[in-house]
This record gives sequence, structure tokens and C-alpha cells, in this order.
Amino acid sequence: MKKQIPAVKSLLCAALMTLGISCAVPAVASPVMPVPAAGDIESQCKSQLDDLKKGVDDLSALPVETLEGADAFLRGWNRLQMGIEDLDGPMSLLGRVSPDAEIRKQADACAIKTQQFITDVYQNEKLYRNMRVVRINDDEERKLRQDVVSAYEDAGISLVPDKRRRVGAIVERLAEIGQLFSKNLRENPNRVTMTAAELDGMPKEYLDRLQKDPKTGAYSLGFSYPEYLPFMQYANNDNAREKYRFAFINRGGKANLDLLQEAVTLRHEMAVLEGYRSYADFALRRRMAKKPVVVDRFLEDVQKIVTETEKVELNDLKAFKAQVRGIPPALSSIHHWDTNYWLTRYKEQRFGVNQNDLRRYFPTQASVDWAMGLAGTLYGLEFKRVGVPAWHDDVQYYEVIDKKGNKVIGGIYLDLFPREGKYGHAAAFPVQGSSTLEGRLPISVLVTNFSRDGLDIGELETLLHEFGHVLHGVMSKTRFVEQSGTSVERDFVEAPSQMFEEWAYNYDALSTLPKYAHGSCPQVTKDLLKRINDSRKFGRGIFYSRQTLYAKYDMAVYDDKVKDVMAVWEKLEGETPMGYDPGTQFPGQFGHIVSGYAAGYYGYMWSKVLALDMLSRFDGHLMNPLIGQFYRKTVLERGSELPADRMVRYFLGRSPDSAAFYEDLSGLERKH
Repeated sequence: MKKQIPAVKSLLCAALMTLGISCAVPAVASPVMPVPAAGDIESQCKSQLDDLKKGVDDLSALPVETLEGADAFLRGWNRLQMGIEDLDGPMSLLGRVSPDAEIRKQADACAIKTQQFITDVYQNEKLYRNMRVVRINDDEERKLRQDVVSAYEDAGISLVPDKRRRVGAIVERLAEIGQLFSKNLRENPNRVTMTAAELDGMPKEYLDRLQKDPKTGAYSLGFSYPEYLPFMQYANNDNAREKYRFAFINRGGKANLDLLQEAVTLRHEMAVLEGYRSYADFALRRRMAKKPVVVDRFLEDVQKIVTETEKVELNDLKAFKAQVRGIPPALSSIHHWDTNYWLTRYKEQRFGVNQNDLRRYFPTQASVDWAMGLAGTLYGLEFKRVGVPAWHDDVQYYEVIDKKGNKVIGGIYLDLFPREGKYGHAAAFPVQGSSTLEGRLPISVLVTNFSRDGLDIGELETLLHEFGHVLHGVMSKTRFVEQSGTSVERDFVEAPSQMFEEWAYNYDALSTLPKYAHGSCPQVTKDLLKRINDSRKFGRGIFYSRQTLYAKYDMAVYDDKVKDVMAVWEKLEGETPMGYDPGTQFPGQFGHIVSGYAAGYYGYMWSKVLALDMLSRFDGHLMNPLIGQFYRKTVLERGSELPADRMVRYFLGRSPDSAAFYEDLSGLERKH
């Protein structure tokens, strides 16, 4: 028997409402995501799309000028978006994480059909007209109308029919490009062969996880982060690190370079059709920054600080390398494949911080339980493990319960470990948003590729970062599903997760972690944490300089002239202290600017400004539940019901300030 998704039932209710018949939608006690079999996806996709199309017809006919018609239209629109999300959310996720290649293929195909439907919705003149004139009652409805009308305008609704159709075709092709780009990285079958000599320096537990040819003794390495990142930190063989980095950075191949070039060209065409000189102008008008000139000025300000810091740090690494290798300082050099290795060794010697040794302090499952415990303390939550069907045996599901009232407020899935064909980065997927209007509870999915043997401090930070996104989604308490969770402006969306990273470096927070390991791991001492925080400061210039390069590249390819994407990269990277490595093709694996971060990568640093400023509200006491609850109410629960700058002002009680960010850039002391 075919499963029917709750929001499809909601669309049937919407149809009844047009006839004046009420239809209540009950709240779901434990929100779970349907996991269809490969043979069911195509038929379910078609059935759900047919229901969605019927919902569009019903909405188009509503008389929105009356109070009753306006209420019916806004509820019907909300239910339509729920139906879209119930189809697109699971398909977009399964296309990236399912262990079944056929499910990934069919899910991707369904996601494309869903995108085509969404494009049609945002080029529907009757719906656009209804949304523009619908009567509204309060700020939440006003913000919804404003955002939806903006989305219609972005989709070309005001253009003449030929141009509008062209914009629609571009949007659909961009969705296909994003899928193909990600798939080429995720399903790259190539591997890198290393001899035992090339693996010198790697710990035994790392070697035990690798594929080994019993005849030749050679090892085979893939492109998952638990294989790649430790190698770049600990492999003593310079040539081996260079070889692995070259293969890793080129894993997208010419196919992805072509896809990126096509995406840049199409976005420029779309912006011009809409009356803008560049895609950056087109996209930024909907974000906090508003204009490219503001972003350019921000990046230049950052560059002025980090460039000199980067040069000092590289010189320190060169001198350290010369000392270790016993070579004249003039002959010492640091290349791109050297930075992680020599940073790791430098920090071990200068600060006594060994990233591999830190894994015993942060067992993987205990660290995840600890992250949930932090959320419990700060925000009054409880996480209850529940057995539900999932796409892989490793996947865990938790009900999220508000301790006040003992009510389920959402659900989260955790997919923590690497496997063949799985999305290779760490990310949070907002599969289902909240809608108090319909009793709909949110679902967020955490996808990582952690080692089962424990986390280093960088991975612990990554865990908290992505879990911050999960919490932003699952604590959402918005009336309309479109305003749920991480639907905020793109240059604010990282702020809550970047802010949560800081708990990884706070003693009061870290001192609670061993209880989640039931005493099987040591506790981080104050002395060790001080050394961790001191070592964290070194390399900040190298890191932020790289982030600035990525952001400048993103802005450059989306400016007012279409350029060759590799030529722009070679020029910009060539101007950095370490220069461009001939033959490397970084843009072919820079997925952010193919997808939602196009003309938006600067948002990582822009959000960091806000994250560090919001952190100051805790005044160094990061385990204060009173501030945590206030933050939950003013920011995390609100989604995009308010503009981001207003939410930040409410939380801080003042205008945002960038001082903490620039102190962080320049390495000045901050409280921990």
C-alpha cells in the first residue's frame, strides 16, 4: 500500500476549504521522514506532484480580497509549501546519502521534477496576483507576503512571456547543474595508491582502516575527509602529500569546471534579463549586505589584517621546517600541501597540542551526546533516542522534547560516518520546517563523515557548527513553514552555528563531556584547554586569508562580465603568498558557489561578525541557561519571521558591533 504524506492530506484539506468546509490537521507526536524503496519513488513522486498541481488550481481561484478568502489563501499557500517540502526534502537528502545507487538516481530525478514544479508555481500570474493583494493581519503575514512577492519577482514574473520562460528554464538548469556537480564529487570512483613509505607518519589505526593489496602491500585511499585530512596533517612524505592533494583538489575534473562555467554564464544571463548588471547585484539585494560594493569593502578590510598575519605565520613555519629538517632557512619553503602538516607539527612542539591524541578526549558518540547535552542545558531540551526506519543502519533518530511541558517539538536524524556514495562534507539538511498554524513539527538531519575512533578539536568544532544548524531548524516555532529555521538571509544563516562552535573551546562546557562517555575518556584540563586555545590562534592568518580568497573569487566570477572560471582562479590564487599550483583545479570542487552560496560565500565571515558579537551577550558564561533561553526565544525560534538585523538587535539590546570579529582576526585575547 502506498504511503500518503501528511502534507498531501493538508492539500486535500485546502481544497475543502475553498468550498467553505473546515478541515483540521492534527499535530504529529513524533515527526519522521518517509524512506521509500527504489521501486516506489517514481510513482510516489508523480502522485504527490499531481496533488500539488491540484492545490495550485484551488489556490488560484480563491477570492483573497475578503477576510475569509485571505485566511483561506494564506493557509492554502502554507499547505502548498508543506506539500512541496514533503516531496523535495526527503528526495534532496536521499539523493546525497542513500547507500543504494538506484535510490540516489531516482531521488535526484524526482528532485528535478519538483524544481520544475516550483518554477511553474513562481511563474503563476494568478498566484502572484493573489499574494500581492491578499489582506494581511500582522507582521508575520506581512513578512511572508514580502518574501513571497520577492521570490516571484526573482523568478521573472514581471518580465514579458519570452524572458520569463527563459528565466524559468535557467532556474531549472541550475538545479540540474547543482545535482550533477555534487554527484561528480560524491561518486568519483578514482582512488590514490600509496606505498608503505608514502604513509610514513600515519598512526596504526588509520592504516588499519585503509584498503590494502595483499600482493603488493600498496594502500588505496579515497576522497572522504577521514582519509584525506589526517593524511595532510601527519604524512611525513612531502611528495605523497602533494600527490594526494593534487588528486583530491582535481576530483571534480573538467566536467565540473564546465558545469561551473555554465552556471556562472546562466546566472549572469538571468540577472541581465531581470535588469541587473551582474548576478552579484541581483542576489545581494535580498541579503543583509544589499550591494556588492559593501561586500568588496568588507573583504578588503579583512584582507588588510590577515595578509600580514599570514606572512608572519608562513615565515614562522619556514623557519620551523628548516630547523626540523636541518636545512638553511633560505632553502625552506611552504607549499599548499605543506600547511596542514607543518601547522600540526608546529603546534605540537610550541603548544604541546597533538590533534591525534585529542581523539581520546572526544569519543565520537560521547561528543554527539555532549552536544545534545549542551542544548539541553542552554535551551531546556531533551533528546530521546527512538527506533524508526532510516536509510542506513548507522543512522540515529531522536525526538526533541521541550522540558517545559514535556512536549515533542521536532525530530533529528544523525548520519555520522562515511560510506561509499555518501555526501562527502559535513552539513545539516532541513528536511521539514515548522508551522504552528498546522501543528507541523520540524525535522533536521545532521550528515557528517567522522571517524569512529574519536574527534580532534577541529572535528569537535565542526560537530557543534553543524549541530547549531540542526538546532536552528528543530527549535523553530514559526507560523508559516517558509519562515522556518534556516530560511533566514544567506549572510546570516551561518551565525547561529558559528556561535555554537565556541562551546568547543570553553572549559565549563568541556568539563561536562566525560560524563557522556561514562568515565571512559579523560577530562580536558584548564592547562590543556589554554594550550588548545593558544594554538588555535596560530594559523588564523592562513585560514582567514584563504576564506577571503574564496569569497573574492566568488564575487569575481559573479560580477558584471562573464569570465573564464579557471583563469580568474589562477590569477587570484597567484597573487597570494603561496601562489597558484599549476595543474590544480580548485573551482571544480567548490560546490558552495554552484549552489546556494553563489555570490554569497562572503557570508561565512559576515556571519562570523554577528556570531562573535552575539556570543558577547553571555559575558564569558557560556553555560548560562537564562541567556540561552532568551537567545532561543529571540533568534532560534523565529526563523525568518523578522529580518536578521532586527533579531540580532533584540537579542543584544543594541546595534551589532564588529569589534570581537576584528579582535579574533588580529589574534587579540578573548575570554574563554
